[in-house]
Amino acid sequence: MNLEKRFRAAGKDLDLADFDPADDGGLDKAAAEQLRAADLERLRELQERLYAEGRQALLVVVQAMDAAGKDGTISHVMSGVNPQGVQVTSFKQPSSLELSHDWLWRCSQALPPHGAIGIFNRSHYEEVLVLRVHPEYLAGQGVDPKAVDASFWKERLKTIAAWERHLGACGTRVVKFFLHVSREEQRERFLARAAEQDKHWKFNPGDVAERRHWDAYQAAYEEALRATSTDDAPWYVIPADHKWLMRTAVSSIVVDHLERMDPRFPEIGDEDRATMDAAVAALEAEGR
Repeated sequence: MNLEKRFRAAGKDLDLADFDPADDGGLDKAAAEQLRAADLERLRELQERLYAEGRQALLVVVQAMDAAGKDGTISHVMSGVNPQGVQVTSFKQPSSLELSHDWLWRCSQALPPHGAIGIFNRSHYEEVLVLRVHPEYLAGQGVDPKAVDASFWKERLKTIAAWERHLGACGTRVVKFFLHVSREEQRERFLARAAEQDKHWKFNPGDVAERRHWDAYQAAYEEALRATSTDDAPWYVIPADHKWLMRTAVSSIVVDHLERMDPRFPEIGDEDRATMDAAVAALEAEGR
């Protein structure tokens, strides 16, 4: 089962209605969990090679509607990897410092160094999603919301595509996931949070209010995916109604891209090998 091909978002006529949020990827839960366990073991191996090589980076972008499962997916996919080689950045409402710079600045500051895996929990795409649904927020960036039209958003999407192309040319591969949850499943998850005391802290009435803008968000996502899903920085529409499938699909696709990056342990030269051999000989001599 090639989950990378199955969930790849491609084409200028992409329609989210063609992606079923309840798709099981052709797997049952047991098979999915078995596949994920194997992929996570392989991820640990590839991350060690990436860290040791220190010449490439992987940036994983995770976007979704509220309650789709971003935090849980990140936690499951990154479980067991060396924390020294992974950095997760969650983007909230921008600070006054961030607003005083260009709109890509704060994301640029959070890019992973070569040798690392970076994860954006929400990302630069908020600039063409939340702000598109709520253009009044543009005033904080010094933009007159009344002056914004379709060309404004098209230009921002072009800028994002160019920025991601630049990152790829500099050794950072960008892989993007839209966790596609259905409106009904979101409703049930909100209700589940309200019903469990230990999950009350996760319940935000503002998230429920945003459901009024569901169609606007879907349209914004569609346009973003159409404009910025490229061979170098692809989008994947991951069914999110089954958490077990979502986590397996993301794990599998991350591993697929790391395999393509083919990080390798550095090979030492003759001089360094001679130095190492001398050090080993000295250690062995101590034990005699």
